[in-house]
Amino acid sequence: MGSRLQDRVAIVTGAAKGIGKGIARVLASEGARVVIADVDEAQARATVDELRQAGYEVDMVRTDVARLADAEQMARFTVERFGRLDILCSNAGIFPSARIEDMTEADWDRVHAINLKGTFFTIKACLPYMRQQRYGKIVVTSSITGPITGYPGWAHYGASKAGQMGLIRTLAIEVARDNITVNAVQPGNIRTEGMAGVGEEYIRQTEQVIPLGRLGDPEDIGYAVLFLASDESRYITGQGIVVDGGQTLPESPLALS
Repeated sequence: MGSRLQDRVAIVTGAAKGIGKGIARVLASEGARVVIADVDEAQARATVDELRQAGYEVDMVRTDVARLADAEQMARFTVERFGRLDILCSNAGIFPSARIEDMTEADWDRVHAINLKGTFFTIKACLPYMRQQRYGKIVVTSSITGPITGYPGWAHYGASKAGQMGLIRTLAIEVARDNITVNAVQPGNIRTEGMAGVGEEYIRQTEQVIPLGRLGDPEDIGYAVLFLASDESRYITGQGIVVDGGQTLPESPLALS
């Protein structure tokens, strides 16, 4: 086990599975004490048990990030449990598909409530503790979809992810004097449980346009978060790191032929 985050305390939202679980595992492997905050309490407990068996110091709190009261309870629980709060990875998100002509107001509102308002709520809940100790690392899981690319059916998702990038740039200015940095990771296609729904044919075709030739693993995002959550990134704020295997680089598929 490493020590880059020794004595640090981290919250990772949406960490019961997928990218969040990969982030939690990487942060814990570098010495952080990690709180898994997820609306799926049963899956979160299973993940806690798995990580504890690996020797990591973790706990969980059921959290619906779309509710400010839940986010505030999450932050309180963390400080009461571990005595401080150094790192917030706002990762919880959903990506249902609906084209504009079929999208309802409820579809739009649900995606933004979790992806964008949930990011705002979790940051708002954690900031007072970080400001009090004059130290904090906030890392948001955004996406290449929205800020860089588009995909049919994900207009609401892309808008929420682009909104996160706008949020971090202004927030980074507001909290800089408190020795708090705010950055984002922007994943491409990552092989998670959620990818099972898109099918192997989609995965195969996507891999053909990724220069590295494969989908990413959740831990690939975790290592980018680790850098932004460590003091190695102490002079970086308001930025996004694209982690996509080069997917957004080719001008066209011809570039890979």
